[in-house]
Amino acid sequence: MPLTIALHMSTSPEIIAHVDGGSRGNPGPAAYGVFIKTPQGKPVTAFGRYLGETTNNFAEYQGLLAALEYALNHGYARLRVFTDSELMARQIAGRYKVRSPDLKPLYGRAQAMISRLESFSIQHVYREHNREADGLANKAMDDAERGIFPPEPAPRTPPPKAPTSADRPPQTLGSTPAKPLAISATFQNGVLHPRTQLPLLGGEEVELEIRRKK
Repeated sequence: MPLTIALHMSTSPEIIAHVDGGSRGNPGPAAYGVFIKTPQGKPVTAFGRYLGETTNNFAEYQGLLAALEYALNHGYARLRVFTDSELMARQIAGRYKVRSPDLKPLYGRAQAMISRLESFSIQHVYREHNREADGLANKAMDDAERGIFPPEPAPRTPPPKAPTSADRPPQTLGSTPAKPLAISATFQNGVLHPRTQLPLLGGEEVELEIRRKK
């Protein structure tokens, strides 16, 4: 009996952001660094900013906010963040409460921005896996010590275009559905046989919605 299959695949662009914040003295001269790349590892942009005298945790949150702002301002609906701040990662994920009065407003801003994304994740990594962002934060602090206060640089690439099937990364179940792709197939001996060719990548995961044809 013929069946109709709807394949839900998110076509929204995704980026990966490595963020870091540091303070020399805690509190002391502080800065953050943000390194952004595609899921395939291609660099998108990188920048750091000197913050004046503040704490490590404040600088870490400023880095996260900068990454969120970049994603929203440049049309990226899906963002994955890696940080070597276990505290911030667990607070954003809801595992730790935010008790610091200095961090609560930053946490609220981050959650409001996250709610505007199609998907978001944050993961704690060790510093050796966050070297680019760490280097950018330290460079901003070094420049400040030398009396140099450069503004955040403009992005190295123009606003992104919607990805094609050639460069779209594999999707996972649970992604927000995009426009479904409907095809017809015949079910025989426990196997679905599509009647048309599927525009899928090797190893790509999709969510199937099967409707019995009357």
